[in-house]
Amino acid sequence: MSATTQADSAMRATVWRLFFCQALMNATMIGQVAMGALIGHSLSGDNALATLPMAVQMTAVMAASIPASIIFARYGRRAGFLVGAGLSIMGSATFALGIVLHDFVVYCAGAAFAGAGFGIAQHYRFAAAEAATPEYRPRAIALVMAGPVLSAVFGPELVKHSYQMFLPYLFLGTYLALMLLPVICALLLTGLRLPPPPPKPKVATPLSEIMLRPAFVAAAVAGLVAYGTMNLAMTATPLEMMICGFSVSQTATVIQIHAIAMFAPGFVTGHLITRFGVMRIITVGAALTAACVAVALLGQSFWHFALALGLLGVGWNFMFVGATTLLSTSHSPQERVRAQAANDFIVFGTVACTAFLAGFVHARYGWSVLNLTLLPPLVVAMALLAWQRLRARRIAVVG
Repeated sequence: MSATTQADSAMRATVWRLFFCQALMNATMIGQVAMGALIGHSLSGDNALATLPMAVQMTAVMAASIPASIIFARYGRRAGFLVGAGLSIMGSATFALGIVLHDFVVYCAGAAFAGAGFGIAQHYRFAAAEAATPEYRPRAIALVMAGPVLSAVFGPELVKHSYQMFLPYLFLGTYLALMLLPVICALLLTGLRLPPPPPKPKVATPLSEIMLRPAFVAAAVAGLVAYGTMNLAMTATPLEMMICGFSVSQTATVIQIHAIAMFAPGFVTGHLITRFGVMRIITVGAALTAACVAVALLGQSFWHFALALGLLGVGWNFMFVGATTLLSTSHSPQERVRAQAANDFIVFGTVACTAFLAGFVHARYGWSVLNLTLLPPLVVAMALLAWQRLRARRIAVVG
């Protein structure tokens, strides 16, 4: 076997290990999506506050981006991912304590730990990009982001079969089981070889200069619209299904369909980006998200919820994988950690806002208005991408 072939095999093995780590860390989030609003409503007694734990969790995801970048830059990716696994364990343990004490504040504290762990886990896709060759990079990003397809099957099933394990404490068994997943992730990280942090440049490019680059702006806006619109609809869905009389198991099944739709396309999204271009794939994702709104407004049967969230999941995948690929073109290797941290701060800051607004808008204005609020951000994102595409063509012509 030649040295080139060995290096290629090692690279692909690293990407696959990152795939499984991402799957394990996302299982905790997918389970939380199925449970969070229901538990929040039970502990707070207020529909408007039902999604507050998810808002806290996403705020922690946003806040984790800055310290995570410092850890990654100083100690490397593996050390940072181990810290994330530890925070995720603390989050599940605190969630469990909040349920036992029937304390909404303690439960929200668990969301802070869990969110910080999940925020660090978002960098698995960046680690895959760094470990891959330029030719393989879109596929590596898409593959690692497809890892949670395993979570999509496992997470909701775990909720269905464990939420009554320790009655009268609903969902206690689920959180105790979720504590084991980051432990397995930490074991997978043992021996994982990733590229070392890049050397610090003598003169660092100002972050404001990086963030004003057209490719960064387009990537950040596409990412925040993808995640923000998806989170707004997804977070409110369990509440609407509860109001419509659906069971916990039926709600978990819809979330399962949504999660599979989010991550399963990752096995082919990289190929599609390579063949058709990143801008086209992001545009198709926006169209699928708009189709989700149309289906959600047509009815409230189980299959309306399932189809709407299925379309929403695929739309998110195309937009977010595309945005991540576009982001990788906006910075140099020396700038990557700061650019990635700034991007995730923007994206998950938006997600935190939508997580809180989901409960408020749903309680105040209803399901139809909540879905219609997805459309204006999609229009803005598409207009920005059209401008970016036109600008790139003009540069190519001048060049």
